[in-house]
Amino acid sequence: MIIGNGRLYTNDPDNLYIENGAVYIEGGLVKEVGKFEDIKAKYPNEELLDADGRLIMPGMINAHTHIYSSYARGMSVDKPQRDFNEILENLWWNLDKKLTLKDTELNAYTTYMESIRNGTTTVIDHHASPYHTEGSLFKIAEVAKKIGIRTSLCYEVSDRDGEEITDQQIKENVDFIKAYQGDDQSMIKGLFGLHASFTVSDKTLEKSVKAMQGLDSGYHVHVAEGIKDQMHCVQTYGRRIVERFYDWGLLGKKSLAVHCVHTNIRELEILRDTDTNCVHNPESNMGNAVGCTPAIKMIEMGLRLGLGTDAYTHDMFESMKVANILHRHHLCNPTVGFMETMTMQFVNNPIIAQNVLDSPQLGIIKEGAAADIITMEYNPITPFSGDNFYGHALFGMTGRLTNDVVINGKLILKDRKFVEIDEEEIVAKSREGAAAIWPKM
Repeated sequence: MIIGNGRLYTNDPDNLYIENGAVYIEGGLVKEVGKFEDIKAKYPNEELLDADGRLIMPGMINAHTHIYSSYARGMSVDKPQRDFNEILENLWWNLDKKLTLKDTELNAYTTYMESIRNGTTTVIDHHASPYHTEGSLFKIAEVAKKIGIRTSLCYEVSDRDGEEITDQQIKENVDFIKAYQGDDQSMIKGLFGLHASFTVSDKTLEKSVKAMQGLDSGYHVHVAEGIKDQMHCVQTYGRRIVERFYDWGLLGKKSLAVHCVHTNIRELEILRDTDTNCVHNPESNMGNAVGCTPAIKMIEMGLRLGLGTDAYTHDMFESMKVANILHRHHLCNPTVGFMETMTMQFVNNPIIAQNVLDSPQLGIIKEGAAADIITMEYNPITPFSGDNFYGHALFGMTGRLTNDVVINGKLILKDRKFVEIDEEEIVAKSREGAAAIWPKM
C-alpha cells in the first residue's frame, strides 16, 4: 500500500517533514518514505490511499485507559462521591461488578472504535469485571483482533471482592500473558495488572510475584493516585508506595506506574533508576480532584513519563491540551508544559508501547517502523512545517479530524467509516447493555 499526496509529518528527526510526501508499506512495516511522485512512480501497481492534501502522521498512542468504564457516559449514580475513595466505591467498583463477558465485549468494541476514530492506533488497557473475570482479557483480545488495533491488556488484581476472585484475577493475568508471550506478533500482549497499593495485601502481592516467575512481562498499576492510598501504605506497611512496590520487585522497563500524583523525590528516583514507565492522566486527575502529577519535575529528573486518558476521553489531542495548561496553571509558570507534553506523547509514549508490546518502532514513520499511520482533515490557516508541528498539534488539531487509519499496514478506517466493522450495530447493542445496567447503579 502507498499512503500519499499529503503533508507528511514523520516524527523522525532525520526526515521530519515532506510537503507532498508518501509512505510505502509492506508486511505491516514502513518500507520507504519520500516524495509522492517518486514513491508512486517506483510502485505503480500498489494500492493507493490518496490523502488528497490531508496531513499524514503516525498514529497516536494511549498509555493508560479503562475499557470497562464505557457504560458510564451519561450515567447518574445516587450515591455520594465526595472524595476519590467514594468515587471508586460508589461509581467504578459499583459498575465493574455488574459487567458480564458480553458487556466487556461491547465495551471493548466501543472503546477501540472511538479510539480509532480519534486517531489512536495503540491502546494500553487496565481491565476489571470481578464477577466475570475468567476469559475477560481473551474476550477483549478477540475484539482487538477483529478491529485490528494494537493493544496491551491486563486485569487489575485487588482484594476488594474476596480471595477466591483475587485468585481468579491472578490466573487471568498469567494465562493471558502466557497465551500472547513469545509469539512473533506485536499487536496484542499481556501485562500483570494490579489495582493499587491500598487494595492489594502483601499476601496478594506474594501470590502475584510467584505466579509471574519465568514470565517476560511487567506490572501495570495505579501508584499514589489519591492521598489516602499513600497514607494507607505508610500506616500499614511502614513505607511509601513506590518503596513497597520496589521491595516486591514490581518495577522495571516493562512495568507501568500510573498517575504518581502523591509521590516524593525519593520515589521518583526509584522509578527513574529502575527504568519504570510512568503515565500521566491530567483530565482524570482533575476530574477526581486528587491533585497534580509532578510531571514537569519527573521529566526534568529523566523519568520516562507518558500520557494516558484513564478513560476520561479517547482523544489524545484533548489529553495533550489539558496536560499543557494544567502544569502552567499549577506551577503559575507559562513557560512550562508545552515541550513536556509533546515529549510525553510523541517521544515517551512510543517507547512505553514498544517496551510492553515488544514491537517495532511506534509513533514514527521511517523504514522498519510499524505501519500505524493516520490521515487528518487538517487545513492549517497558518504556515505548517515540521518545525512547528507541535504548535499545530496542540492548538489546531483534534482527534475528530481523523479521516483514515492504517494499523499494522491494514486499512481500518477510510473516509471516517470502518472498513470491516458494523459500527451502528455495535453502538445499538451497547446502548441496550448500558440501559440494562444503569437502573442497578
